[in-house]
Amino acid sequence: MVLMFNTENLLLRPIRDTDIEHVFMGLSHPDVIRYYGVSFSSLEETKVQMQWYATLEKEKTGQWWAICDPDDQSFYGAIGLNDIQSQHQRAEIGFWLLPEYWGKGFVTEAALAVCKCGFMEMGLHRIYAYVESENKSSVRVLQQLQFVSEGTLKECEWKNDKWIDLEVYARLNGETVRQ
Repeated sequence: MVLMFNTENLLLRPIRDTDIEHVFMGLSHPDVIRYYGVSFSSLEETKVQMQWYATLEKEKTGQWWAICDPDDQSFYGAIGLNDIQSQHQRAEIGFWLLPEYWGKGFVTEAALAVCKCGFMEMGLHRIYAYVESENKSSVRVLQQLQFVSEGTLKECEWKNDKWIDLEVYARLNGETVRQ
């Protein structure tokens, strides 16, 4: 797996234990977790997420990267591939950004790089995403990367005392991505 790489405006590097405060800031922020599957209320709780990142790498079932400025001075968010199924050559993509970095194209730029890595370096055939139906920003990112809607999983998760729908988006290797 590619451990670290640069895009035009970003550095993508593996999540480190020292990123715990940034991960906590993101995964405890109400605007970030509104459409995200996990949230934490303390640094201590966030250790679970940090262990999850480490386990993915150790078991080769995924890779997550910190999205940073090119000099690695500012942490913007995280992006990764998880649930890698080598037999089926597929993985799920996920991402989140701290709100002060929203609307700058960083997720799209990082996701393009991660998809290229998944297809070209990791040999994936399919990358997919589950997105809460109300999360229009993430849907736009996936559409910009030519992910195709495959349908809706109706009331498939219980969140905030109600059932939510998840949209399924996917992209196959070999499909051209416009930049």
